[in-house]
Amino acid sequence: MGILEELLKDIPLPRMVKVRQKFDDTKIEDFEAALRAELNQEKILSKIKPGMEIAIAVGSRGVDRIVDMTAITVKFLKELGANPFIVPSMGSHGGATAEGQKGVLEHLGVTEAAVDAEIRSSMEVIKVGELSNGLPVYVDKIASKADGIIVLNRVKPHTAFRGPVESGVMKMISIGLGKQKGAEACHQLGFKYMAEHVPAMARMIMEKMPILFAVASVENAFDKVAKVAVLTPDEIEEKEIELQKLAKQLLPKLFFDQIDVLVIDEIGKNISGDGMDPNITGRYPTPYAHGGPDVTKMAVLDLTKESEGNANGVGTADFTTQRLVDKMDREATYANGLTSTVVAPTKIATTLANDRLCIKAAIKTCNIFDFTKVNLVRIKNTLEISEIEVSENLLNYVEEHPNLEPISDLKEMDFNEDGNFRI
Repeated sequence: MGILEELLKDIPLPRMVKVRQKFDDTKIEDFEAALRAELNQEKILSKIKPGMEIAIAVGSRGVDRIVDMTAITVKFLKELGANPFIVPSMGSHGGATAEGQKGVLEHLGVTEAAVDAEIRSSMEVIKVGELSNGLPVYVDKIASKADGIIVLNRVKPHTAFRGPVESGVMKMISIGLGKQKGAEACHQLGFKYMAEHVPAMARMIMEKMPILFAVASVENAFDKVAKVAVLTPDEIEEKEIELQKLAKQLLPKLFFDQIDVLVIDEIGKNISGDGMDPNITGRYPTPYAHGGPDVTKMAVLDLTKESEGNANGVGTADFTTQRLVDKMDREATYANGLTSTVVAPTKIATTLANDRLCIKAAIKTCNIFDFTKVNLVRIKNTLEISEIEVSENLLNYVEEHPNLEPISDLKEMDFNEDGNFRI
């Protein structure tokens, strides 16, 4: 027995119960009809002329209905005689390479066959100007040569800063379309100023580039589209502020103010830019955002395949497993930190051999007197929190909470012979 196992051998593991969290599940039932109604407005139809080459900017996030959103927009443009194509718009994601960014889209299902449009991927940019403080503003070179640009994205709270406009259309224009160089410029002075820089850069790009319109969605707590809107450039900022407020109202959460140990089965860039959404975990990569539970110790156990080895966020946790570290592509992970300038999340958390030891280490260090009374919450990932597991000590709280419902008996944690959770 190694020294770490010796230190952890007597740490008790709690019995767990499955719990359903109840959220507003209102969603758009007929997505195509809803998007078509938005696209068929005269203010949008009048912008499209036959023969126009139109770049559709699609990002790297796991946006609900992103394939449909893209395909419906492509079909709409083709019906009006335009020639649409896709440009990956994701800052430095995909390893900051053209092929890598095309690969990210394909992982999301946005293939040329699925959306009936060519994907033109390049990391080349042109400089369109500078902000008053000297920060350069860039745009994808391929998109800049098109007759028109359309941006698709979901509007939601950001994970590292707060402002009227956070993650959404304007961020997609300023950082997504700006590719690696644009992302780097926008992050140059840190997240402290992102609430100013994101809209300022987007305004300049909308002024100098042929942005035709944006398709913006807002998702409910189950990551299903609750609202879709098509916005002209002169509407984007005002309407995005409204959509941001709606997104915050619909945001899912863990209904616990304080958690001793939060266990997250998997993190990944397809789940959140931060690997796991800080709006859910309460752990933020910068001091410029806030909200969520007070978590004493956090353990992350695995990395999604879709993340392509980018383990950004592992450093936000306190503990992780050797399994996750073995899947980590350090170059891709560190490139993320170098671009965003936030490098704490790309560090490697204290690494244990397996899930069992990882959780025991988190319990041992969570600063409570009686380990048998640990308040432990386990989630699959921060996108899927309608069903979670909680420790026995939280059962009374769950039974009294209007948004929580126990849906199983108490059970021991079940590990295989390697000390990892049975799948």
